[in-house]
Amino acid sequence: QQELQGLKVGAGCDNANHMGPLVTGPHRDKVRGYIDLGVLEGAELVVDGRGLQVPGHADGFFLGGTLFDRVTPDMKIYNDEIFGPVLCVVRAASMQEAMDLIDAHEYGNGTCIFTRDGEAARYFSDNIKVGMVGVNVALPVPVAYHSFGGWKRSLFGDLYAYGPDAVRFYTRRKTVTQRWPSGGVREQAKYTFPSTT
Repeated sequence: QQELQGLKVGAGCDNANHMGPLVTGPHRDKVRGYIDLGVLEGAELVVDGRGLQVPGHADGFFLGGTLFDRVTPDMKIYNDEIFGPVLCVVRAASMQEAMDLIDAHEYGNGTCIFTRDGEAARYFSDNIKVGMVGVNVALPVPVAYHSFGGWKRSLFGDLYAYGPDAVRFYTRRKTVTQRWPSGGVREQAKYTFPSTT
């Protein structure tokens, strides 16, 4: 709660800021609508970012960090990908219960586990049905030469952004199958399927 309240929100070109504006006014309003809906659905609003004012940027698309607690799987703020500074805390009695919630969700972009138990981290990473997994990192976004993207409905299109899939998207692959038999091939026509002998 204190960390979220301490976020410095302002112009994206100012390196002193932790977070910039949302991309458009309609998107800011959509995210604000999710916050309103979360309150109506009965989630506990711990930090409310809706009233944020950034000096000198009255017309900016700013929204402060927002934290909900006691979110349940029947809530829209749980089921939709919000794409804004809104964090929803869902309580689970065990790691397996938490994993079952994640696996049952229709989206599968990214998820994280925070632990000092290597066995738990390995089990989580190997078995969770999500495209990007973080262990003890806040955002499971890999460096650029790895693919970025989720599974299930979090993947848009056939390929991921960045990494090998980006190369596949911007290039045309060619496969060449070759065999180099010894001598006399140019003089004779061969109409059989090539073999390794």
